[in-house]
Amino acid sequence: MFTYLLRYTDKILLPTEHNKAMSQNYKVNELFQTIQGEGFHTGVPAIFLRLQGCDVGCAWCDTKHTWEINPDKQSELILLTGSSNESTRWANVNAREIVAEIKRLEYSANLVVITGGEPCMADLRELTTVLHEFDFKTQIETSGTYPVLVAPTTWVTLSPKVNMRAGKVVLQSALERADEIKHPVGTEKDIEQLDALLAELTSSEDKIICLQPISQKVKATLLCSRVCIERNWRLSVQMHKYLGID
Repeated sequence: MFTYLLRYTDKILLPTEHNKAMSQNYKVNELFQTIQGEGFHTGVPAIFLRLQGCDVGCAWCDTKHTWEINPDKQSELILLTGSSNESTRWANVNAREIVAEIKRLEYSANLVVITGGEPCMADLRELTTVLHEFDFKTQIETSGTYPVLVAPTTWVTLSPKVNMRAGKVVLQSALERADEIKHPVGTEKDIEQLDALLAELTSSEDKIICLQPISQKVKATLLCSRVCIERNWRLSVQMHKYLGID
């Protein structure tokens, strides 16, 4: 029944010229509308599209339910939409089905934030291109440990994960593609790690740098505030957590 509903919605809502065959499916964990609470787009209404799967292994991760892709947890997209669910379920759908579901929900936001998990485990070029065809803006949030394959106008927020459990490295190509580097900070060592990454860039002048205190800890927040003032960077405080929204 749910598969039929998705196909019916797709056929009704999407113009004929967009009914071309889709070559890739995406493992969607959840789809909901909220306010972007982090980084450059803080305060902007956004549709969050969270993908399942991540092998980076951040100790402080607040979405660990997205790490594993369990075949027994495969579900239907319509059951995973409307609010943040913190479930391990996921739906295997293509870009056209995702747009159809957004249309069905009648969301008003025009920024789609593709996050995870680690969204760049997938090739996002088809998804971001189709979203742009329907006049959505797109942003991705990535650790930088996978190649960033997105449409040219997608806003790339790179939150570098250094010395994590999985031992992955931040790719030079991902750093260069980033529009914004949003760095999680707990201690001075994290600032030093960021400086080392920035030194690898051809130029960091066109990058927006945001420091984000880990877990909203007081010492980390004070450290981030001081360094942001000293270097004219931005402070990202995860506004959504203070407001108690998804």
